[in-house]
Amino acid sequence: MANLVFNVALGRVASLAALPAANDGLVLIALEASGLEADSVLRDKDTLTDVVSGTTNEQTTVTRKALTSVTVTVDDTNDRVAIDAADVTYTSPTGNPVGAFVICYDPDTTSGTDADLIPLTKHDVTWTPDGNNFTLTISDFCRTTSAA
Repeated sequence: MANLVFNVALGRVASLAALPAANDGLVLIALEASGLEADSVLRDKDTLTDVVSGTTNEQTTVTRKALTSVTVTVDDTNDRVAIDAADVTYTSPTGNPVGAFVICYDPDTTSGTDADLIPLTKHDVTWTPDGNNFTLTISDFCRTTSAA
């Protein structure tokens, strides 16, 4: 397993992360370790509904988290774009082990559905929510460069 950008988001992550619409946002979603499909399978999923349609399951007891302080930085020196967000804290979390987090773009945070959520990136983790507070450090969750 490795971190990945979903095929549907290739070339779009920076644009979507800039949050250009009135009610859009980025959401962090935990995926259970058990049943987590291979990256070669997951990268072809186009919505969150698709992501959890196979053996991959959302870990629902830790809840979804809206990402805040999202920044998109153009780095001309290194010919890349870096996308960052504030760290996320889970207070007294419990439940099944987490194997990955997915960051999705939600085009309408007021009335959207999982079929509307576009998976942007997947990040592997090994975490068992055991009741202790947990902070996920998010530092440049995505860096993109142009292909030569």
